[in-house]
Amino acid sequence: LWLAFFSDFTEMMRALGYPRLISMENFRTPNFMLVSEVLLWLVKRYEPQTDIPPDVETEQDRVFFIKAVAQFMATKAHIKLNTKKLYQADGYAVKELLKVTSVLYGAMNTKGVERADVSEEDSSKFKFDLGSKIADLKAARQLASEITSKGASLYDLLGKEVELREARTESIARPLEINEAEKMMKIAIDCVLEQVQKTKDMLNNVALDEANLEAKIEKRKLELERSQKRLQTLQSVRPAFMDEYEKIEEQLQKQYSSYLEKFRNLTYMEQLLDDHRRTEQEMFEEAANMLRLMQNRLKEEEQHLLKSRSNDDSDIEIQEDEGSDSEMEDRQIMKQRTSMETLLQG
Repeated sequence: LWLAFFSDFTEMMRALGYPRLISMENFRTPNFMLVSEVLLWLVKRYEPQTDIPPDVETEQDRVFFIKAVAQFMATKAHIKLNTKKLYQADGYAVKELLKVTSVLYGAMNTKGVERADVSEEDSSKFKFDLGSKIADLKAARQLASEITSKGASLYDLLGKEVELREARTESIARPLEINEAEKMMKIAIDCVLEQVQKTKDMLNNVALDEANLEAKIEKRKLELERSQKRLQTLQSVRPAFMDEYEKIEEQLQKQYSSYLEKFRNLTYMEQLLDDHRRTEQEMFEEAANMLRLMQNRLKEEEQHLLKSRSNDDSDIEIQEDEGSDSEMEDRQIMKQRTSMETLLQG
């Protein structure tokens, strides 16, 4: 059934300048996001200043959104929407959307707007023309609401016409009595005089209240003046121990300045001590490395001498001739050892 309305709906939405293409497949399954977007766009098109929350994330937000749109269309445009079909957001919602679309489309046709493919410039122009008539639309809505209220009151009064007709005919048929009319006039005059007296009493009370307030204001002003004078006297009086306080404050300032100077000197000396310790540590490491290298070199020379001696013991003749050489080498080794020991002691 909704397929019969779908083509009209798409054509009208395209003519109104809806920026998105709507296909039949969008409404095969429930698509609440598209329905809410179309509803919000139509409401904004009908009245740009409408404040309807667009949140449709939760079920409660969706129900509130559908109710707000239906209430707006019912009060402002007098269009009754089926909220159940709108909430379904399927093909049956197209028929409900078509109600609002047809109203806007008819209004556009009455103003002579073409039904061709509306570009962005045409849609913005149509929005501008609609916005320029916002005041007229507000006045029309206000008049429509007044007409509705007046019609409802008129309907209620006409419902009471049967009873009022009988009372009216009895009053007209009854002869006019001067005494009774004079009595009613006196009652009305007494009521008016009573109201006048009440008004005068109220005016007198207002005058008394005004006098009381003026007296209170004057009293507060006098209290303020006394307080200001007392404040000035307190500010002019010098405390008893102010001189001692100033002296102690000067001493404290001097102590603080000396403390800062000593603290800076201490920090500088600590930094110098750290630098000196660092250099000593580096020198100690270099000396240890040199000693380690010299020990390794001495060990290598001792091993070399031991190997040479073992070779010399095999040849007896050569050993006698080279006795003096071995003694010289032993002396050199002893000198090197003594030098190493002195370095280690140092």
